[in-house]
Amino acid sequence: MKIYDISQEIFGCEVYPGDPAPEKEELLKISDGAVCNLTAFHMCAHNGTHVDAPYHFYENGKTISELDLECFIGMAYVAEHDGVVTAQDARSILERAAQADEQAAKRILIKGKAVVSVEAAQIFAEAKLLLIGNESQTFGTEDAPMEVHLKLLSAPMVLLEGIRLGEVSEGVYFLNTAPIHLGNGDGAPCRAVLIKK
Repeated sequence: MKIYDISQEIFGCEVYPGDPAPEKEELLKISDGAVCNLTAFHMCAHNGTHVDAPYHFYENGKTISELDLECFIGMAYVAEHDGVVTAQDARSILERAAQADEQAAKRILIKGKAVVSVEAAQIFAEAKLLLIGNESQTFGTEDAPMEVHLKLLSAPMVLLEGIRLGEVSEGVYFLNTAPIHLGNGDGAPCRAVLIKK
């Protein structure tokens, strides 16, 4: 069994332009004579590797606490793609995933410098995926991500953003990307891992 950590380290993570960067405060340090080491931190729910709930773009969308953990845990398919993901590319990815494993085809992770187009987002939404993930800090173009988010989150599905798939080959894996339980949050950081048997 091989376990791949596909998460970013929080305090050195990529941050979406305009979002606050994570900050760490060492409250107690053994080296200073304290009884233990104790850390506090402040961060945006969308820093580093994180998930978006439908509530991120829909006032009445499901929040993190309302989402079933089945969305985040289960078989997944990693598909390699660089550049814009067109509708035709989206269909091809879904086809390859379904041929490899029907359960894995419910959770798609896109490896590479990919930008999901609005047309591809429509195809993914119609497929009723549980989750879709990519290596970018957002879906769609960085300067105008709203339309792609609206398409995907209307399905509704969970978006997994900021993953790192450099060491992962295309294929079927077991995914665990359970988010921190942030109650009625619009998103949450997570420790995403893939397991290959």
